[in-house]
Amino acid sequence: MTRTVWDSSVGKKTVMAVSGLIMLMYLVVHMLGNLKIFFGSDEFNHYAHWLRTLGEPFLHYEWALWIIRVVLVVAVVAHATAAYQLSRRDIRARPSKYVHKKARASYATRTMRWGGIILGLFIVWHILDLTTGTVHPDGFQSGHPYQNVIDTFSTWYGDTIYIVAMLALGLHIRHGFWSAAQTLGAGSRSRDRALKTIANVLALVLTVGFLSVPVGVMTGLVS
Repeated sequence: MTRTVWDSSVGKKTVMAVSGLIMLMYLVVHMLGNLKIFFGSDEFNHYAHWLRTLGEPFLHYEWALWIIRVVLVVAVVAHATAAYQLSRRDIRARPSKYVHKKARASYATRTMRWGGIILGLFIVWHILDLTTGTVHPDGFQSGHPYQNVIDTFSTWYGDTIYIVAMLALGLHIRHGFWSAAQTLGAGSRSRDRALKTIANVLALVLTVGFLSVPVGVMTGLVS
């Protein structure tokens, strides 16, 4: 039964919709947490420490954080796999004589595939930068996330990578939220305008919220 659902286009679109909404909920929480950096190093570092103690004493140190990470990895892999397979299926189903006749679509729709690739590469860089410290500039300081963030956004390439990725994220959310609503049956002629408005607002708020951190560092508001 599960295999049959996965093999169908509807099943893959449903997987994309559900996994996308899981990631969207995480992004909202993550953005709100990032904004704590504007309240100073003590507040931000305390928040980062709290994430590791979440669920104690019922859960051990960092268990809740690892559970969140595993759920996110599963969601990202499922989302990317379904998107790739749907893309390949769409290419195979397209008659060769119509190869150069592409349907008109919004800018966000046309860039969804490239946006997904950009975001996938960004996730890898972001983890290597601020989680493992592998590619972090000026020496990674474990337990000092405030300083690590400032180090990253004090470099031109750190700012560039992050800004490009967040702009791609905004476009991805703008189109993806509305598509997910249609797939899960929430869309209708009477609700489409409201759903598109919500998608636009979510994309704008998340993009501005995430970009405010590097902008804060670049302008000296966060130092």
